[in-house]
Amino acid sequence: MAAVSAGVTSPFDLRSASLTLLALLLKTTDLKLLAAELAQRLAETPELFNQEPVLVDLTAVHADPTPLDMAALVALLRRHRMLPVAARGGSPAQMEAASAAGLGDSPDAVPLTPRAEAVREVVREVVREVQVPGATLLVDKPLRSGQQVYARGGDLVVLAQVNCGAEVIADGNVHVYAPLRGKVVAGARGDTSARIFTTCLEPELISIAGTYRTAENPLPADVLGKPAQVRLDGEKLVIEPIKI
Repeated sequence: MAAVSAGVTSPFDLRSASLTLLALLLKTTDLKLLAAELAQRLAETPELFNQEPVLVDLTAVHADPTPLDMAALVALLRRHRMLPVAARGGSPAQMEAASAAGLGDSPDAVPLTPRAEAVREVVREVVREVQVPGATLLVDKPLRSGQQVYARGGDLVVLAQVNCGAEVIADGNVHVYAPLRGKVVAGARGDTSARIFTTCLEPELISIAGTYRTAENPLPADVLGKPAQVRLDGEKLVIEPIKI
């Protein structure tokens, strides 16, 4: 085995990474039923997931004695442009099948709620982040396409434009004091009291605690491009103008 010569930089580094995965909470082992439901939900938005990493949560079917064809499940999800990477919560047989299908065992992964669309794994290519009191993350530079910011455990305040293709995510509230044109997720770990505030609402996607709405469902004229807040009422997103 060849040795690395003195003075030569190591060919790789190992670093920790914060990952937030989209969670698919499986409620049935009937893949025909699941396939039909996915086809119906995604008929108008086939590109919605766009290779989003997915955690398959088997908690709800843990006690189901029906064998689960994990290889077929992985193939089904990939057909809908999801990227299954791990499983959790299954019975020993289910987890063994998941491993055989190439999925990792991720008991400690932090999933979004099952209805969430928005978050790819959080690779921070960010600008400048400033931690302020009260677990609030402050970003004061524009976010361009491909950049993602995640305020873990608190609120996110952005003082500059969030461009199309950028993503802003917080476990608490999200405040954007500039045009908001990318994807925005508040209550990423399920906080249904979280809200989104912005001085100019033009998002590609908005989500609170997993309930989401995309730009394919146009916003009302009284909030589009104007100061607005978004809150959750039950399982319905309520979008209201803010009078300034």
